[in-house]
Amino acid sequence: MIKFVFTHNSNAMNHILSFILIGIFSIFLGSQITEGCILVPYWKTLSHIEFYNYYAKFGPIIGRFYTILTIIATLIPLFASIYCYYKKPLALRYSLISTLFAFLVIAIFYIYFKEINQLFYEAAFTPNQLQAVLSNWEHYHWLRVFFELLSLTFLILSLNMLNLKKRKV
Repeated sequence: MIKFVFTHNSNAMNHILSFILIGIFSIFLGSQITEGCILVPYWKTLSHIEFYNYYAKFGPIIGRFYTILTIIATLIPLFASIYCYYKKPLALRYSLISTLFAFLVIAIFYIYFKEINQLFYEAAFTPNQLQAVLSNWEHYHWLRVFFELLSLTFLILSLNMLNLKKRKV
């Protein structure tokens, strides 16, 4: 009886933990979609002076918010992969794919966004250049969102496999 209660509670805890991890990653993805659907189009309507003023004022806040959320979201599939390696190797493949896409999100930041965002702080672009750069920024942003969606999909698959019970034959 005690073993049944422990197993039942352990399974419930796994489902709750999976729900929380998927929820956190989904908040990250949702915030990125919001940025792409609301902030970027808004930025594109601003004059270059208004944009640079806006970015000087809110850029650091946006940067801190996304830095923390990105780190947390990226660690979720990484830790899931480590856990899968030891507990359920069948789920490892999906968690590693999720981790790969999460790392691509980070890589794109360092390859493209870090420098461009710094140039926004420096007000380095002419009005025409700024519009072109914002269009490129938007395209790379949606590429990141696509990778985040793939990462979340494979994370869900991985966590679902972790929660599957072995079938008796």
